[in-house]
Amino acid sequence: MRVGAVDIGTNTVRLLVADVAEGEFEDIERLVEIVGLGRGVDATGRFDSGRVEAALAVLRDYGARASAHGVEILRAVATSATRDAEDGLNFLEEAAEALGHRVELISGLDEAGLAFRGAVRGLPPATSLVIDPGGGSTEFVLGRDAPDYSVTIDIGSVRLTERLLPERPASTERVSEVAGEVEEMFGLVRLPSVSDRVIGVAGTFTSLAAIAAGLDAYDSDIVHGSILTLDGLDRLVAHLSTLTVEETAAIPSLDPRRAPVLLAGAIVAREALRVSGREETMVSEHDLLDGIVMGLG
Repeated sequence: MRVGAVDIGTNTVRLLVADVAEGEFEDIERLVEIVGLGRGVDATGRFDSGRVEAALAVLRDYGARASAHGVEILRAVATSATRDAEDGLNFLEEAAEALGHRVELISGLDEAGLAFRGAVRGLPPATSLVIDPGGGSTEFVLGRDAPDYSVTIDIGSVRLTERLLPERPASTERVSEVAGEVEEMFGLVRLPSVSDRVIGVAGTFTSLAAIAAGLDAYDSDIVHGSILTLDGLDRLVAHLSTLTVEETAAIPSLDPRRAPVLLAGAIVAREALRVSGREETMVSEHDLLDGIVMGLG
């Protein structure tokens, strides 16, 4: 059966089309567009009209692609930014019209569960902590076969940039202050145990892994399954803090549209790994989109 999943996040709008059979699936097309839908929502409480139009244009394209691929079942979800925006329900209606399919507004805990399902796909059984740092929120999900503990914290790369890191480069003192704020917010995370492994998912972790590997261009085969350590994240935060947005955008393996929020994302990722009690995380390209698709077959 051919199925599709769409994720409308704070920073990205993503599509996965896959063929599902007997609990397994094969990718047909996987796309990501960085539109920054949630930028400004933390301050104003409302979406920027230009960013809404950019998101709707992407959704029209995704709807056409899903139709062309012969998708039989499609599930589309919206996450943190749409939960927070006063005009989020109006956006859901516009998004559904553009996509040609209903768009669900899911909770942070639902988001966490889907990310966990996707991240552990195909891995040997073990207790896993999945960390999913998005643009507006960060999810922590602990479990073996299914989540036993999950929590969502309302801080992510876009929200943190707008609140505390609008200037780049950023001084060592400023980075330390911001990290302290994130650490305090993550104090709400009460993991019941230390996991056998940590899995970092989504664009912040994959972008940082590509930079750490020194890639001349992004390569998912190298990024997926790679390891980031706390020491490595410390070095990435220190390096990114010295760069302007333009210099960050020039990093060969990075989508330049991620550049404005990558330093904040690196801080969030590092502090989230500290919470885990472990020294390293495996980076996975399997996440919420994969979790959605796994539930459609």
